[in-house]
Amino acid sequence: MTSESPGTGERILSIDVVRGMAVLGILLMNIVAMGLPTYAYLNPVYGGGTTGADFWTWAVNNVLADGKMRALFTMLFGASMVLIASRAEAGSGLGPVQTHYRRLFWMFVIGMIHAYFFFLGDILVTYALAGALIFPLRKLSPRLLVALGAGVLAALFAWHLYDVGQARALMAAATAPGASEALRAAWAEASQTYVMPPGFADQEIALFRGDFMDALEARARIASLLQVLIPFDAGPEAVGQMLLGMGLFRLGFFSLGWSTRAYLAVMVLGYAAAVPFTASMTWLIHQSGFEPVRLHELEVWQSITRPFIALAHASVLLLIVRAGLFRSLVSRLEAAGRMAFTNYLMTSVITSLVFCGYGLGLYGHLSRAEQLWVVAGVWALILLWSRPWLARFRYGPLEWIWRSLVQWKRQPFRKATA
Repeated sequence: MTSESPGTGERILSIDVVRGMAVLGILLMNIVAMGLPTYAYLNPVYGGGTTGADFWTWAVNNVLADGKMRALFTMLFGASMVLIASRAEAGSGLGPVQTHYRRLFWMFVIGMIHAYFFFLGDILVTYALAGALIFPLRKLSPRLLVALGAGVLAALFAWHLYDVGQARALMAAATAPGASEALRAAWAEASQTYVMPPGFADQEIALFRGDFMDALEARARIASLLQVLIPFDAGPEAVGQMLLGMGLFRLGFFSLGWSTRAYLAVMVLGYAAAVPFTASMTWLIHQSGFEPVRLHELEVWQSITRPFIALAHASVLLLIVRAGLFRSLVSRLEAAGRMAFTNYLMTSVITSLVFCGYGLGLYGHLSRAEQLWVVAGVWALILLWSRPWLARFRYGPLEWIWRSLVQWKRQPFRKATA
């Protein structure tokens, strides 16, 4: 989650700015799992509301943010692996292999703490496992890396399409007149991927509104299930997106190495093609009445567009950086991106205090639209505190701890004063 130019300690501003936008954007979707029953993240019928402002909050996020900001964040993590390895190769300290795998070991440890104590939807454990797998591929040709990433995502799409077809067939057989008890039981178990079991939301609400140990119990149930699914879903998706990020970085995409015309072409592909397609899937979900299996099927189809919309968002910001526009905002996004590790984890600490019973106890009380006020407050805090902090310190607090653990010695923290 750092962005220093190969062979030097210099930052690449454009990467930090895009990362800053991504770490803010991820909260738009994570906030749902932070403050509403888990199944609300999958289907707004199960929490947050499906009418009025709540519907439009879901719909706009579904088209522009859901999966897209995470995809961008993941691509940037892939780019960072190349950057840090290049710097380690040029330095005299730890080599690239030791640096990388030490970083991932501590990321895994911190991610496990994060998942069980603060936010069940942690992404750091997935990043650590996926990053460990693909690191040896970093020196393949950039275009091959992009092709491999696209291939992994295409294979994952095909698997999901097959899986939802099997689910639909099982549902039809289990709900047909005269269906056997075995079929009904098989569907009851399989449908838990899409359909919230009776009483599940009430149980989660009671636990998250309880004390710290109650919330830990609720978090542990879901976090452990999500981690079991990493090899089958989140892991392959992260691998594909990291490979894309590695290849695109080496092709110069994230460091303003492309022409303005090329970035505009990415924007056209994302906004003129991918967004309308995703919007049509969103409309079909609404027309289905948010029927769980149909919703899942349509989300599988709209997963195709995630990288394109994510890269279109990045292209807008990269062109703003190139043109020198909105310099104050860009500066604050850059600082937020430089402290992405701290800001990502800090967001979970803050929201756990907002929603859980050992804090304000708002879990399950706010609709989707109302949750945007919490998002806005956290965004304001990140943008306001990151730049002043970095004016005094070399790194964010958790970035400094992470670096010190990797090097196994205390790293310089305060900036030298004149």
